[in-house]
Amino acid sequence: MPSPLEPAATGPAAVPVLQARDLGRTYRIPRPWPSAPLLLDAVNHVSLTLARGATLGIVGESGCGKSTLSRMLVGLLPPTSGQLRIDGQDISRLKGPRWREVMREVQMVFQSPYTALNPRLTIGEIVREPLDIHDAALPRAERQDRAMAILEKVGLNADHARRYPHALSGGQQQRVGIARALVRPTKVVICDEPVSALDVSVQAQVINLLRDLQAELGVSYVFVSHDLSVVANIARDIAVMYMGRVVELGAARDVLGAPRHPYTQALVDSANTPDQRRERERSPRVLTGELPNPINPPSGCRFRTRCWMAREACAQSAPELVARSGSPQRVACHFA
Repeated sequence: MPSPLEPAATGPAAVPVLQARDLGRTYRIPRPWPSAPLLLDAVNHVSLTLARGATLGIVGESGCGKSTLSRMLVGLLPPTSGQLRIDGQDISRLKGPRWREVMREVQMVFQSPYTALNPRLTIGEIVREPLDIHDAALPRAERQDRAMAILEKVGLNADHARRYPHALSGGQQQRVGIARALVRPTKVVICDEPVSALDVSVQAQVINLLRDLQAELGVSYVFVSHDLSVVANIARDIAVMYMGRVVELGAARDVLGAPRHPYTQALVDSANTPDQRRERERSPRVLTGELPNPINPPSGCRFRTRCWMAREACAQSAPELVARSGSPQRVACHFA
């Protein structure tokens, strides 16, 4: 399968299942008259490509724009700039029923499994609900059978289907969220921090489940997380975000194994190693200073106020996300 860095192939099967070009989301923050509203660029000029059956990880610290981007990709937030294509179709040009027809093939698994489930419905009703809405013409028995089939695929049974969300563990609740996302034919699932609220052992079970379902169903994932170890375990490609922009993009083995951007280097260094001797011997690079005000970001490179490599050129122009010095990944840094 092609990565975001490889030349595009030809033919219908080579069309990316999801493609974002210069995607942006700006919020207007009102102020008392006569002051003009403040503008906050939550996501700025983000371009991503997701191949069929692949997983793209999006990582970054809190406030970098990961969740805003994921909600734009699933259609919950309209972008204020840029273009989003689903299976080759520009969704900004689609309206009404045609827009809903395309976007219902893009589903989401939320961070908090309990708050994402309706406490008044049984598990069986929750999983069947997408079929009740989009495939109401199907006989009820067939919809029920499909709901039970996907529940079995995620490791739950008829007894779980009769229960309510509060009667399930956190891991089981997230399995319900995954089943609901995949009960209908789905091309893309946006996973927004899907395991951050779970115990470590349960995290591994959910990641293995997502990987098995991907191999069986051919679905593509956008996996959003702040945990590099989790993303490294499932994603083939990784995009690193800082203050609404992608600062490094490439194959997971390159981005995590040989990071080029100073911010990515600091993220990789922040992850502990299980080897205590190596942990004591290593000298991790630590970020200093606070995250800049997103309403009034620094000129040029937004990371320069916390970067040990910053020079005068960093304040004068924002670096482009391009391959530099023969590196396989793309980096937005003048001196990477």
